[in-house]
Amino acid sequence: MSFVDLRYDLDGPVARITLDRPTARNAYSEAMVDGLVRAIDLAERDDGVRCIVLTGEGPAFSAGGDLKRMLQKEGMFAGGPADLRRRYVDGIQRIPRRLTLAEKPVVAAINGPAIGAGLDLACMCDLRLAARGAQFGSTFVKVGLVPGDGGAYFLARAVGFSRALELMLTGRLVDADEAERIGLVHRVVAPDELLSAAHALARELAALPAVAVRLTKRAAYRSYDLDVDAALEVAAAYQGISQNTADHREAVAAMLERRPPRFTGE
Repeated sequence: MSFVDLRYDLDGPVARITLDRPTARNAYSEAMVDGLVRAIDLAERDDGVRCIVLTGEGPAFSAGGDLKRMLQKEGMFAGGPADLRRRYVDGIQRIPRRLTLAEKPVVAAINGPAIGAGLDLACMCDLRLAARGAQFGSTFVKVGLVPGDGGAYFLARAVGFSRALELMLTGRLVDADEAERIGLVHRVVAPDELLSAAHALARELAALPAVAVRLTKRAAYRSYDLDVDAALEVAAAYQGISQNTADHREAVAAMLERRPPRFTGE
């Protein structure tokens, strides 16, 4: 499958998706939006893929919206209010909808600035590693906009409502160390170690029982907004599935026999 403004590579059980529009600091294009959705589809359908790593080419992770095209009202930014609403729903909002449904873990390897919709994209991922020197900003208010891709929802889930509101209302930039301190990223590493660290984390997840990993992720997201009774129903249903997998039986047997497990993904 071919992509424009995006690369898709396999490294054993890890699929790496690279935003590849470095001259525009990996700002979104229509081709990138479409390619990102198709790349996630491809990784999800591939039984050999257990985890996804998302990163950017060049010095930036993603600048989000392309301000030059926005000013000219071109492409995804063309039209009046009704046209723009439709373009958001049928365009960039396909990304959060697809990532929300992804069952396999997605690790963001944030190699540089993640600004505006670029920050939102990082927050849509399950785990986030950042290179020291990366910057983060929900800067929509500074250009007279709101987070049209759902960023208000995802940023609040990453750092909590109060902190997210402060970041969105001020539009201020956060460095990697502060991002780690407030829980926006899980770990900060040296720039030349970022991809290896992200792939190591991805392989660690890939080595675990695949069904249990996917259902644990699903249970966490599904339970977030539920009351306790509904969350327990989800947990019971997913546990019923997990406890009938071959990998569960192998994990228990290996633990009792004091040997390394041999998981098959079944």
